[in-house]
Amino acid sequence: MLDKTYQPAEIEPRITEQWDKAEAFRAGRPEREGAEPYSIVIPPPNVTGSLHMGHALNNTLQDVLVRFERMRGRDVLWQPGTDHAGIATQMVVERKLASEGKADRRSMGRAAFLDEVWKWKDESGSTILNQLRRLGASCDWSRERFTMDEGLSRAVVKVFVQLYRDGLIYKDKRLVNWDPKFQTAISDLEVVQVEKKGSLTWADGDPEAPFDAAALAKALKKDPSGHMYHFRYPLADGKTYEHPIAFDEDGKPTAFETRGYIIVATTRPETMLGDSGVAVHPDDARYAGLVAAGAKVVLPLVGREIPIVADEYSDPEKGTGAVKITPAHDFNDFEVGRRHDLEKINVLDAFGKLNEDVPPAYCGLDRFEAREKIVADLAALGLLAKIEPTTHTVPHGDRSNVVIEPWLTDQWYVNAEELAKPAIAAVETGKTKFVPQNWEKTYFEWMRNIQPWCISRQLWWGHQIPAWYGPDGHVFVAHEEAEARALAEAHYAGSNVPLTLTRDEDVLDTWFSSALWPFSTLGWPDQTAEVQRYYPTSVLVTGFDIIFFWVARMMMMGLHFMKEIPFHDVYIHALVRDEKGQKMSKSKGNVIDPLQLADKYGADALRFTLAAMAAQGRDIKLAPARVEGYRNFATKLWNAARFGEMNECVRQFDFDPHGVKHTLNRWIVGETERAAAAVTQGLEAYRFNEAAGAIYEFVWGIYCDWYLELIKPILAGDDEEAKAETRNCAAWALDQCLKLLHPFMPFITEELWAHMVEHGERRQSLLCLSEWPRLSGLASAEADAEIGWIVELVSEVRSVRTEMNVPAGAKIPLIISGANEATVARARRHEETISRLARLESISFGDAIPKGAALIVIDEATAALPLEGVIDMEAERKRLSKEIEKAEGDRTKASNWLSNEANVAKSPVHVVDLNRERVVEAEDRIQRLQAALKRIES
Repeated sequence: MLDKTYQPAEIEPRITEQWDKAEAFRAGRPEREGAEPYSIVIPPPNVTGSLHMGHALNNTLQDVLVRFERMRGRDVLWQPGTDHAGIATQMVVERKLASEGKADRRSMGRAAFLDEVWKWKDESGSTILNQLRRLGASCDWSRERFTMDEGLSRAVVKVFVQLYRDGLIYKDKRLVNWDPKFQTAISDLEVVQVEKKGSLTWADGDPEAPFDAAALAKALKKDPSGHMYHFRYPLADGKTYEHPIAFDEDGKPTAFETRGYIIVATTRPETMLGDSGVAVHPDDARYAGLVAAGAKVVLPLVGREIPIVADEYSDPEKGTGAVKITPAHDFNDFEVGRRHDLEKINVLDAFGKLNEDVPPAYCGLDRFEAREKIVADLAALGLLAKIEPTTHTVPHGDRSNVVIEPWLTDQWYVNAEELAKPAIAAVETGKTKFVPQNWEKTYFEWMRNIQPWCISRQLWWGHQIPAWYGPDGHVFVAHEEAEARALAEAHYAGSNVPLTLTRDEDVLDTWFSSALWPFSTLGWPDQTAEVQRYYPTSVLVTGFDIIFFWVARMMMMGLHFMKEIPFHDVYIHALVRDEKGQKMSKSKGNVIDPLQLADKYGADALRFTLAAMAAQGRDIKLAPARVEGYRNFATKLWNAARFGEMNECVRQFDFDPHGVKHTLNRWIVGETERAAAAVTQGLEAYRFNEAAGAIYEFVWGIYCDWYLELIKPILAGDDEEAKAETRNCAAWALDQCLKLLHPFMPFITEELWAHMVEHGERRQSLLCLSEWPRLSGLASAEADAEIGWIVELVSEVRSVRTEMNVPAGAKIPLIISGANEATVARARRHEETISRLARLESISFGDAIPKGAALIVIDEATAALPLEGVIDMEAERKRLSKEIEKAEGDRTKASNWLSNEANVAKSPVHVVDLNRERVVEAEDRIQRLQAALKRIES
């Protein structure tokens, strides 16, 4: 007998052990040798990671798909693994060494440090995969891979060498996101934009308010960012021009002043020492004469003459319309500099200090110390026009928390523009499809404007770049040092240069190895059986934030090396937010730990919540109460199984749902067929919420609330034939519930599947390996009409009782008028059931409708519930009217808020969504209350 109480904490680890023992999730099962393959590669979580709600959603959706397809008979491979997470892992191990009082990384040397990293990985690197197993992830755990394991490392080297020899990898001096703390280039994904706003305001020209260096120092000590500084750059050779200072209504200048300078503005004054030009818009009449004359300005503090160039990058409507150009320290300026062949002058070193290419007064200063000194020095020279607070975003390292610098340095790059061409075509032609389709636009925008991909990182943990340098700096790219040495010997043959080779110290960007994930995990570069069978993969499930960083790069690498797309479909899921719609963050204190929810309510409840809320294109607003609600759903299923067990509802191998005779059983098998079709269609279309909604409604609403209630008289009756059929049918329908629900709630369904045969035929397999319901020809129009009428009548009576505050214990007569013979007969047949479920005193038929009755129209008949004396009709009328008035007020308030465009424009998305939801909820409430009032008034 099943335990009285559903206890997921006891069930879930035991079921996991059963799956492991049976190797239930192993790909390539002998009995599926001829089956169609279905494969998914897990987005490899960082080896340093712990499970967060994004992981929980992502892996729940993948698991729903692979369990579904496994039950449909396909040979499923869900490939697990982790990413070596270069910068994150190196940081974790360095902190560990410091906490243990050991030597730092540089003191112990590269080899010793990497030994420490591998030790840490062996001890702690499986945490997140174990947490995924806790959620029920049905990966083929025997095939776990790591982006730095031997096989994947071999694949990385082969790809690098081949791309280099194809001319698609090269070394170049370009701007990168430079982290001065970690001393490495980082990707855009590792940069967070932090909004800053200063507080200091000052303007030249007021003798009573001279520049206050102490006030500047105080403001910058509080936060070095958040100010716009306006500087005067003197024109060279004493040139002047007429600058407009007043305009008429049409914007035409009416007054001018003679100026011997141009005003430029910047939020980063220290970079002005590296300026090599000033840009103005080609159509800006204010500066046309200066551009035509080839005028230059003298860079203050440096004395270098730099040109004024015409470039559309400058916005004539913004500030003075003149922009300082620092090609070595700004990504936009870098492109302007390339267009006008401006000098790239690097004024910062790797630590963010000013280098030897600046005047001695600033050399060696930290960038923010230099910022303060430069502003003060320009003020002393009369070249500071004004300082004003400004709100702007400043790039910070997501792990270092320091300001990131665009920095000019030598790095390795991939010619992404060339590799992107077939990847763009694959999506354009529909070989790979995005779901929802609107994400194709994002993919195309990035791919059609792609920049060279910086793949080198100044770290020790990672795939060391397979490049060796000769004594004169000539580079030799090879699979191993012996091959590089052979290339070098051939290159230097006949010369007297002593042959010494030095390996490049940099490692590859972690995204480089993860770009190979769909085929390297299958054994490539060897042509393994797995490569032949499971590539290309079926679908990729991932978040929108890595469409470019990972999805696009897998497309490029897959098409280049495998000559085939890496996946047919890309399903992009939304974000999991808190219940108010806000993004979860530690600083807000609104982070929800999925493991805590799983411990409290069960992994099944958490999984079902995430799937049920995963509507395409809509973020999930997660509240623990929702998880608790689906825990109650699991309990409902458990209790239904106990009911079946107590009533000897046991499965029979030879049960044929097509042969049932009783109306109730013909109805439930038809409903089961419809539910199976709805769940199947939902999952095939990646509409997880619709599939979850369909099985929820079937299990709770149809099977538990209606079928089990409706069959109680049969099970308690004397018709042994009907009783036997109903027991078998109830067991069969429960089996279908378990199968359809299994992808969403694998633990409880597997437990019940095993247990519900204690008194019946034994199972032939675990539920996870059983056959998905393929049902047809079970629907009966006659049974649907019969049972549907009962369900509708009882539901309407219950609604009336609820809406009109009828006491729960009150039994009321039901009078049906205008009924035809078929309806009368139907009501007579099910009178006991209807009366029990609707809490009726009696059911009678007649043409007269008593006064003070609530009316229900059902088909051709009208059902009346006499409520006079049961409730105070006048008081109820007043209550309903008051509730309607309140609901209308709520609707008006929310509608008025939404009609104000300023509110919608300036408010966070979750606030706008909340008001829209309030309108919908109010309208629904008004509709229900008005229906109840109409019943009273009629």
